[in-house]
Amino acid sequence: MLKKRVITSLWLAPLAMAAVWFGDMPLLVTFLVAALGLITVLEFYRMAEGVKAKPQIIFGAIFTLVIILLRDPKIQDYVNQHYDINLALPTLLTAGLLISLASLLSRPQKFGALPGWAWTWAGVFYIGWLLGFITPLRFLDDGRNWLYLALFCTFSSDTFAFFVGRACGKHKLAPSISPAKTWEGAIGGLLGAAAMSLVFLLPTPLSLTAHLNWWQALTLGALVSVFAQCGDLVESLLKRNTGVKDSGTIFPGHGGALDRIDGVIFAVVLVYYWVVLVPH
Repeated sequence: MLKKRVITSLWLAPLAMAAVWFGDMPLLVTFLVAALGLITVLEFYRMAEGVKAKPQIIFGAIFTLVIILLRDPKIQDYVNQHYDINLALPTLLTAGLLISLASLLSRPQKFGALPGWAWTWAGVFYIGWLLGFITPLRFLDDGRNWLYLALFCTFSSDTFAFFVGRACGKHKLAPSISPAKTWEGAIGGLLGAAAMSLVFLLPTPLSLTAHLNWWQALTLGALVSVFAQCGDLVESLLKRNTGVKDSGTIFPGHGGALDRIDGVIFAVVLVYYWVVLVPH
């Protein structure tokens, strides 16, 4: 699995770079994230078949899209002209929870209705809410570069973890979840991500020197690796529980969208809150 992630990163990285670079075009990043979110949440719901749960697929897909779209500042400005944006998301979530619960009463098959409902909202929050952090991160000050840092530190973590683990990995990291991962590989991934973070201190268009010194960059890079590896393990645990090898087949031979972005989902949340909460 990790080898697949490394190979995918080699061609996914340039695509991600282009998408983020041209993200100043109106709504481009948001619509790309929404499309990715839709593909990923549908994969997530397909995995529920492994535990015989029947999520409310259409409902969950729509709410995933709505939550992602509502994170875009331009869409928020439009909504705010007609309705208090601070109330929009809580109102939608409250209505969605009530409607989705009430709709269970009309299901012909009552057994398993509640697990299906739980899977529905797990997909909405896991994919829609967490992946949706890409958009507000992109539109922060120097958001393009912060998003690059999250993406490329994650890619570097995957790559270094693979090569270090293959070269000298002996101690299993989480054998009951992902037998191929080792502590040596995890440490290699952490060091690789930390090294990548230093690139953002160089005098280039990607520079974040106005926000980071060298030790902050190293710390953030290392934390991105930790979060990304946790995201990878969470998805591995999910697949073990549902009995599937890959989340999907959108990348032939390399699995599904969720397989490729499980670490990114966690990483962008970390970087967003680092920017918002840590003084710099």
